[in-house]
Amino acid sequence: MYTTIKYDNGKTLMAQGPQALHDHVASRMEKALGRALPQMEVRFKNISISADIIVKDETNVKVELPTLTNELIKSVRALGAKKHTVKKQILKDISGVFKPGTITLVLGQPGSGKSSLMKLLSGRFPMDKNITVEGEVTYNGTNANELVKHLPQFVSYVTQRDKHYPSLTVKETLEFAHVCCGKGSLKRDAQHYTGGTPEENKAALDAARAMFKHYSDIVIQQLGLENCQNTIVGGRHDPWCVWWRAQARDHW
Repeated sequence: MYTTIKYDNGKTLMAQGPQALHDHVASRMEKALGRALPQMEVRFKNISISADIIVKDETNVKVELPTLTNELIKSVRALGAKKHTVKKQILKDISGVFKPGTITLVLGQPGSGKSSLMKLLSGRFPMDKNITVEGEVTYNGTNANELVKHLPQFVSYVTQRDKHYPSLTVKETLEFAHVCCGKGSLKRDAQHYTGGTPEENKAALDAARAMFKHYSDIVIQQLGLENCQNTIVGGRHDPWCVWWRAQARDHW
């Protein structure tokens, strides 16, 4: 039996919680598609990452006092310092699995390789000549090498540093991201909702349309951002954005 959820706005869609909304939409889509929704299992086995780094031997470069003469001597010695290559171990023999429908917390000290692992699993790790990667990564049993071109469709990576437009509000930022991620793809996807009865196909399409239309509001409800959704993001590089928005509103 379907859960009764109204499609008026993000608040009514989330009235019974995110799990109820997920079950509501998923059940309709599965009937219209005629199959279960796809899931992704990520496995990595014996992953090791190392980098060859060129360093200078500065044993003879160090001087005792930071005088002008000593600094000149230090610069001259640095020019003639010998270079050699050292191997830096970023990850060593790491194995694990990310099950579909679960959240996995990866903990580690700074510099322990957490970001390197996430970038590797999302296909964003830089494969330079001085980088050596060993081990195997699979997605639903398919090797990562076979999915290089399609991996961005299955795995996303969120960087630690946020990059936003400082003059936009929180809600506008979410709406902008939603548009960039394919808000207009609903018409193309609608052709797949043909596996059920006409009523089931229509129910799936209505649910999908409501999700696409109010998705930014749904995220706001999920993250508890109602009180700050109209707050300007701002940024240290644009101190006048708040003043500019205030002046602009006076002329709207």
